[in-house]
Amino acid sequence: MGSRTLRENLARMAASPGHRGAYNTSMATASYLDRLLEPLTEAFTPRMASVLLELRADSELEAHIDELRLKANSGTLTPAEEAEYKDFVEAVDLISIMQAKARRFLAKQSA
Repeated sequence: MGSRTLRENLARMAASPGHRGAYNTSMATASYLDRLLEPLTEAFTPRMASVLLELRADSELEAHIDELRLKANSGTLTPAEEAEYKDFVEAVDLISIMQAKARRFLAKQSA
């Protein structure tokens, strides 16, 4: 992921033929997560929101996720790798929701 945002990586994963169903299910879950996480925005500070927006995977994690994505595209994920890949997609959903909330918080702060 490195220079790519988590949202960009999620879009790349959505294009993975073997994981479109998981992505769609994950996105439905995201709307529930959005509502569930809304109270957390009350704890935001400008610094916390900014740090959340800067969150990126390190190069080692990025390389590992890219490897899993390629294996998913070719249909060669092991069951353990598939579970790991699914966990990553779910984590990206959660982080993306929190980043969207952080952007809205900072926009309100500067308004």
